[in-house]
Amino acid sequence: MYNGGDHYDGNGGGAANANSLFSGGGFMPSQTTNTPEGSGGGITKTRGAQTLLPLTVKQIMDASQTNDDKSSFVVNGTEVSTVRLVGRMMNKAERITDVRFILDDGTGRIEVNRWANETSDNTEMGLVKDGDYVIVNGGLKGFQGKRHIVAYSVRLVTNYNDITHHFLYCIYVHLDLAKAKKSATQPQVTANASTWNQAPPPNNQAPTLSASGNAGGQELTDMVMNVFHDPVLVNLEHGVSIAQVASRLNISDALARSTVAHLIDLGNLYPTIDDNHYKSTLNG
Repeated sequence: MYNGGDHYDGNGGGAANANSLFSGGGFMPSQTTNTPEGSGGGITKTRGAQTLLPLTVKQIMDASQTNDDKSSFVVNGTEVSTVRLVGRMMNKAERITDVRFILDDGTGRIEVNRWANETSDNTEMGLVKDGDYVIVNGGLKGFQGKRHIVAYSVRLVTNYNDITHHFLYCIYVHLDLAKAKKSATQPQVTANASTWNQAPPPNNQAPTLSASGNAGGQELTDMVMNVFHDPVLVNLEHGVSIAQVASRLNISDALARSTVAHLIDLGNLYPTIDDNHYKSTLNG
């Protein structure tokens, strides 16, 4: 569980870990502050960028670097230096001063280095071996274009629910960061939030299509978002289906699906029970 909001000890598990993950422990959107325009390129900074952020290896590999400091990494517009990963240990190599291994979490692989500064460090690393699933808390570093983790702690996973909880928490934080980033770059969305509840176009009038069969990009995305924020549909348990979007706007299922996919990439929508049902992150 998280202790003091910054550490996850990997012990216990089950409902106890779930409660800690989703009840304010670790990273929460309220811990971010938006940097004024012109001072940080729209990057959101956490409290000293030291808040523990749950990530996948792929997110780390896709992270950008700030222009002014190549040692700082940015994920979803948020500066991050301290991360938590969960994956399988591979190629463990023990030396006098440190232990190195590869962490594979299913989305990618990254090198992890654990320095042996004290006897307890050696004891900790002696409890894990190749093939074990481990929880790694550490600092994200970059050297000569290669990214790696300098671990502060490496704990054996004893309850496999911890693996599921980690990836669910990664999704949860990703959606919150995407929402915060969108709010920071498009403040007018909040000011005009009532427009999301507009009714569909009168008489189900279809949007104008171009010669290629595509509707005007911004016009169509706005209309699709209006469907997802329609009071009649907003509280559906499983969200709005592709068929409902197509029917409301009188467009093809293919066009509705491609527009929904674009809105997912923007962080405006997310899937629920399957690939045909979605909800708006603003209603999350």
